[in-house]
Amino acid sequence: MKLLLVVNPSASSVTARTRIVIQKALSADHRLEVAATTRRGHATRLAQSAANDGIDVVVVLGGDGTLNEAANGLVGTQTALAALPGGSTNVFARTLGLPDDPVEATGALMDAIEAASIRRVGLGSVNDRHFLFHAGIGFDAAVVEQVERRGGLLKRFAGHPLYIAAAIDTWIRHYDHRRPAFTVTFPNGEEPETGLPGVFAACLNTDPYTYLGTRGLSLAPAATLESPLSVATFRNLSASTLATTLASAVGLRSASRPQPASRTGRAGLQVRDDVELAEIVASRPVPWQVDGDHVGDAERLVVRHHPDVMDLVVPLASPAFF
Repeated sequence: MKLLLVVNPSASSVTARTRIVIQKALSADHRLEVAATTRRGHATRLAQSAANDGIDVVVVLGGDGTLNEAANGLVGTQTALAALPGGSTNVFARTLGLPDDPVEATGALMDAIEAASIRRVGLGSVNDRHFLFHAGIGFDAAVVEQVERRGGLLKRFAGHPLYIAAAIDTWIRHYDHRRPAFTVTFPNGEEPETGLPGVFAACLNTDPYTYLGTRGLSLAPAATLESPLSVATFRNLSASTLATTLASAVGLRSASRPQPASRTGRAGLQVRDDVELAEIVASRPVPWQVDGDHVGDAERLVVRHHPDVMDLVVPLASPAFF
């Protein structure tokens, strides 16, 4: 097969040695080309060019942001995407069941390619920007924005502690977590025309939402690559709401699944599954992010599910499908 290895040399787990080992492994049985990203959005253009040139698989060694860019370049093509964990959290690679070590993950990836374990999967989009596992509107996007402002080197080496510190700082000083900033509506849904008020909404294409250390944070267990989206809307982010949600998300306490349509869910939170289309209208510009990359601020966001739009190399016996 013809492979393109896209490497983000700035990603936290990418070293020169790791890159060389992976290149040698992939080139042993396949025709391999290698390209390094140099700027934001570069992986999208590399993936588009690969699809146009008849490359069979684009392998991405980088974080979730680089993976997202490549996915946006492959939507609607016959070139498959393959993930290797190169970032600090690697949500999508871990959701697929890949080891967190990029060299070990390469072995699992080669086994999947050899077995032709490739699935056509659905993606979500916000204002036409596709996402693999989630998009966030409001609070979590404000956290991502704070992290990105603190510079690449700090993000590379501080990892999870940086995100935790940024989340606390954002909650205290940089985001109004008490008053709803937007409403979420679902066309043809049963919610009132005024929509659901929210300070934070997570639109999920997979579960968990993210990882905290080795634990996955689960907001919507029904979210899978084979189903429409789930949307979790927080009406507030009070200390009690956060504590209850976090305890349930990491499995430290049981929580009954909210009921469809008019359900209220856990305190301050409503989760709606099987979402094909949602609209978010804000009273003021709110930040939004896709797959952990801050995109900007907006007052209106349209969220859609796109079934069967991208080929994905899936590790054998991946928990995302079996």
